[in-house]
Amino acid sequence: MSTHASPLEQIVVEVDGPVATVRLNRPEKLNAVTQEMSDALERIVGALNDDPAVRAVVYTGTGRAFSAGSDIRTLDRYATPWEFRNRRDYCDALRAIRKPVIAAVNGYAFGGGLESALTCDIRLAADTATFAAPEITLGWIGGGGMSALLAGSIGASNAALMLMTGDPIDAQRALAWGLVSEVIAADDLLPRAQQLARTIASRPPIAAETAKATLRAAFNLPLDQAIAYERELQGITFATEDAAEGRAAFAERRPGVFHGR
Repeated sequence: MSTHASPLEQIVVEVDGPVATVRLNRPEKLNAVTQEMSDALERIVGALNDDPAVRAVVYTGTGRAFSAGSDIRTLDRYATPWEFRNRRDYCDALRAIRKPVIAAVNGYAFGGGLESALTCDIRLAADTATFAAPEITLGWIGGGGMSALLAGSIGASNAALMLMTGDPIDAQRALAWGLVSEVIAADDLLPRAQQLARTIASRPPIAAETAKATLRAAFNLPLDQAIAYERELQGITFATEDAAEGRAAFAERRPGVFHGR
């Protein structure tokens, strides 16, 4: 396993075989994200995308928080609302990861922390995790996809409840609403997320990245166009060496060995 930290030591990246674990490491501030951390995350994402050996990513936090979102104490540094609007955003950085991403929500996922979790492809939660969209209590709303991603995940009424009250929900309610896929004892959360990441990493990487692209299309295109897009990508994946290996492995009753070609 190799470990890398951002220059600020506030984001740690651990690579174990085909799985990279990206961990926010600012526990004394509940992993609130600064602009410097956003910039570092952008660079980390670029490196992960460029590394063919990394096939799946786990995103989590240190301590009792997944992330409390943006560091509110730093927001007044923006000279104008336009400058704030055009900042490089950590949710945008996460959205740029081409590989499957699992959020291991270990604690508070508030504001931009909730948006970060929603941006990931799969969400697992510790039984101690809590989720909130508290921006309304401070006079603004989320801007990293909060409304659209919440509505797509938990439905319009539940999303409105969270967005319009700002009140938190616990992990069991998040599970019942479909915000997370599993609720796990806190000590078992990261091992479970990494196990799931290893399972995904064992699948053909082109197909895994393509599945992520088709899911995104499902939320962005009309149904007929989404199906047509999926059909085209199916044809592309079917022509890969990995797909030929998959068919051969099935016929020979053995595990497939996939190389991303």
